[in-house]
Amino acid sequence: MPSFSPAAVWPILLLSLSNIFMTFAWYGHLKYKTSALWVAILASWGIAFFEYCLAVPANRIGAEVYSAAQLKTIQEVITLIVFSGFSVFFLKESLTINHVIGFALIAAGAAFVFRG
Repeated sequence: MPSFSPAAVWPILLLSLSNIFMTFAWYGHLKYKTSALWVAILASWGIAFFEYCLAVPANRIGAEVYSAAQLKTIQEVITLIVFSGFSVFFLKESLTINHVIGFALIAAGAAFVFRG
């Protein structure tokens, strides 16, 4: 069983949590389209504050073992996973085969970033 250093694991955990916050900040208001835009903006800023409190340390810690490009790639793949679940379970939108194929192509591109 491979051993993982905390500097390799913590960024993934923190970026996963930060992406949950950011997905709600960016897209959560779509479920409440009748609220005023300024309310959505202020609520999104408030939520995004917590995202930054997780993302900044994630990148600082992760920089010990990952390059900036790798950290960004990890964040983007996590974003797709979090957004997919958010879209289906919170917004009640379905994912189509085109979404799945598009996300798979992005994941394939991400794999190239980690090739040695």
